[in-house]
Amino acid sequence: MSRDFKNVLVTGGSGFIGSNFIQNFLKNNSDCQIVNLDKLTYAGNEANNDSIKENKNYRFIQGDINSETIVNNIIENYDIDAIVNFAAESHVDRSIDGPAEFITTNILGTFNLLKCALDAFQLKENFCFLHVSTDEVYGSLEIDAPSFCEENQYCPNSPYSASKASSDHLVRAWHHTYGLPVLTTNCSNNYGPFQFPEKLIPLTIDNALNQKEIKVYGDGKNIRDWLYVRDHCEAIECVLKRGRFGEVYNIGGLNEKTNIYIVETICNILEDVIPSNSPYNDLITFVKDRPGHDFRYSIDSSKIESELGWKPNETFETGIRKTVHWYYENQAWINSLKK
Repeated sequence: MSRDFKNVLVTGGSGFIGSNFIQNFLKNNSDCQIVNLDKLTYAGNEANNDSIKENKNYRFIQGDINSETIVNNIIENYDIDAIVNFAAESHVDRSIDGPAEFITTNILGTFNLLKCALDAFQLKENFCFLHVSTDEVYGSLEIDAPSFCEENQYCPNSPYSASKASSDHLVRAWHHTYGLPVLTTNCSNNYGPFQFPEKLIPLTIDNALNQKEIKVYGDGKNIRDWLYVRDHCEAIECVLKRGRFGEVYNIGGLNEKTNIYIVETICNILEDVIPSNSPYNDLITFVKDRPGHDFRYSIDSSKIESELGWKPNETFETGIRKTVHWYYENQAWINSLKK
């Protein structure tokens, strides 16, 4: 049985995954209204949603998820029946340099959303809270270890992943203690359009196009599972509409690749798109590894596939080529952020 929602609050909807989700959701659900609450920190960019800003079913509100007044007013004024929480600080390096913002947004912000959601749920039966999290809460895997499943013990190794693990536990507690209908998704590394250019893939593309050094941590052999962002958005919609309340669903791309493979693949695609006088691969430089760098992440997506019928449409080869072309064709978007 599929649930229908008329008015959905998306937090962090001007960020990378959130903006892709809103555009995808409105395309699939033309009769649903989306309210986007975003603080517009450095990684939030309302220009990401330019293609839908005139859509009568889209509303943007600039504000902080830590404001009880703002969240409650949105829920009441727009008759919200679901919250999808993307709002988060998510960059590991930034969390190492300054963890306070991660505690404030990822933990306290989630707590405030849950508190407001519970108040709303007590007034109306049809209400749902979906929390978007990360595979990093599970820690690190050895090369031959089984992939992360939903029953894996949490073992976060960075301030970022620790803050997300804490928020996941809060969501679980609000379901088991108060009966709030919740859903949690833990995804692997996303890539695709509108990703802020501090992350590996857009940063590599931008540096290569500008003939700048492409820095790779350690020996480049750390492994991540890569998930195309639009596949992720389809998975979240599946969980929102058909997932079992109180459950966790892991979402992976089935694409485990080393960091050095990612960088070299991007350089090779760029050679086809815009050949350079000297190979882009010559820009690659290995630098000192970052503290506590997890070796491998790998997601077992069998639960969401067997229960909800979701699996990714994009292979890494198709998704990364689309991504490189998008950033090449939208260099003005990146340059506006750098300013």
